[in-house]
Amino acid sequence: MRAAAGEKQIVVKSWDGTFVTHPRAHAKPTSIDDVVAIMRDPERYPAPVRARGSGHSPANCGEADGGTIVDMRGMDRILDVGEDTITAEGGALYIDLAKELERRGLQLHVNTEIGCLTIGSGACCATKDASMPGEHGQISAYVVGMKIVTPSGDVLEVTEDDPELLQAARSSYGLFGIVCEVTIRARPLQQLSVEHRTFRVAQFADLLPELIATDASLMFYLFPFVDRVSVEFRQYVGDARGPGAERPNRTTWKLRNFTWRTVAPGAARLAEACIPWRPARYQLLNWFDSSLHVALDRLLRSPVTLPPDQMIRYPDRAGFTGFTSSIWGFPEPVFGRALNEYCDFVRRYDRDRKWRANMLAVGYRVDHDTSSLLSYSYDGPVLTIDPVCTGTAGWVDFLDSFNGFCSDRGASPLLNQTRGVTREMARRAFGDRLDTLEAHRRRIDPADRVLSDFFRAVLPAQTPAGDVAGPVS
Repeated sequence: MRAAAGEKQIVVKSWDGTFVTHPRAHAKPTSIDDVVAIMRDPERYPAPVRARGSGHSPANCGEADGGTIVDMRGMDRILDVGEDTITAEGGALYIDLAKELERRGLQLHVNTEIGCLTIGSGACCATKDASMPGEHGQISAYVVGMKIVTPSGDVLEVTEDDPELLQAARSSYGLFGIVCEVTIRARPLQQLSVEHRTFRVAQFADLLPELIATDASLMFYLFPFVDRVSVEFRQYVGDARGPGAERPNRTTWKLRNFTWRTVAPGAARLAEACIPWRPARYQLLNWFDSSLHVALDRLLRSPVTLPPDQMIRYPDRAGFTGFTSSIWGFPEPVFGRALNEYCDFVRRYDRDRKWRANMLAVGYRVDHDTSSLLSYSYDGPVLTIDPVCTGTAGWVDFLDSFNGFCSDRGASPLLNQTRGVTREMARRAFGDRLDTLEAHRRRIDPADRVLSDFFRAVLPAQTPAGDVAGPVS
């Protein structure tokens, strides 16, 4: 284990450099015993103690000013693969779990785009992916066990034997301690069909009930300034291990991933850098969006692919093609109207404020899921709207307005993926579930050792530690 502390200022940045935190200590454990030692040494490792994975969160949930950042990427071993589970250390990359399972004829249930997510983060934070038929779209829904080093330095094992605590731990955001080991369910490797179809925005909103009834997962790419929505339909088409399984197309997802990881953000950054005259710059980006939705329909389709190929292994640092986003989930019954209103909202914002996101927006249909306490689809299925941008000046001001737009329409945020959530917005979305999480947190961390200012501002106002009694179940 290596740590840096003392007079020299430590700087830790998020993946895209958006957020910077200045901890007094930066620890890099390689074992669960190292994490225990960190928690039991408050002088060397002061509060708040916050775990860090790959740093992709577009909200500042990883800040630990004056405290301790625990970089978990040195704990990345896969520990066990069973018939329908895989167990790994908290710093293991999600894409590495997927590749190991694929070699054994298995797959994860949720094959999210950001493959360099660490499994410790995925287990206790909100994630997103379009739900496959009959399944959830959040990674934590399939987590059946965690080993968490609590703020006192004890090892807390959370399993399905205590469903209430497991439900809370799945949305604990590191507030119960550091997740050092995770067990997650797997399933037999499937073959997956994919196709894209493009609609006008109003047409998509009108057809949404019919599209949902097709029994396919729905992800979409939204181009509000050219009035188009390209919908990605995915369906399982059979076991990938049987003698009758077809040879999968490994190119389709590579093309999609290269476009999303490199081409789209690169085009936006080049336009910003090389075309100072705003009308010409966004005319070019409108042309790019129009070309992109045509390419989606014509090129990104295949009757047989493999689910793990959807994941992207991003570089450790964003670089020139880095981007950021923010996400809200809208209740399915109101989404069609909210989508039309969102397009009006961004066009009006562009007209009045002379600013717009230089990339598209994306969205996912996420099924009803009560597996985690702060699930954003706890009350029913949702569809999301996720504006994407390279982080140009004006992005944060836009999100302030966007957050109000979403919250006013009953949408729910993801605390680690929605920038600028206020306590009032969180209360409106999650209600009494916030109090339940806070009660668990206070029992596990009465001294607030892992409570950062970010979560202090979002959770219910903290009460004195003596007001919350009872052991950790």
